Amino acid sequence: MSAQLRAGHIPADLIPPGADPRTVVVVHHRTEARDWTGPILLALVVSAGAAGVVLTLCLLLQLTAATAAAVAAAAPAGVGLSIPLARRKGK
Repeated sequence: MSAQLRAGHIPADLIPPGADPRTVVVVHHRTEARDWTGPILLALVVSAGAAGVVLTLCLLLQLTAATAAAVAAAAPAGVGLSIPLARRKGK
């Protein structure tokens, strides 16, 4: 019967007695099963991307810290790597 309705044909048992078959409209609603593959894959890709960004930032921070430590250790003391701190004079 659903194939008839999809084709636009109205089965005789759905037409009320005494009604003009040309004016009868049968409205049917059937919910399809939801396919969850797309939303699940999207969530996995977003999670993996976020983890990848965090790991990349951690590696970049570690590389920067290691480079700064190596440069500080290789440079002789007092050659432009010191940060002068101005002392505040009392009132």
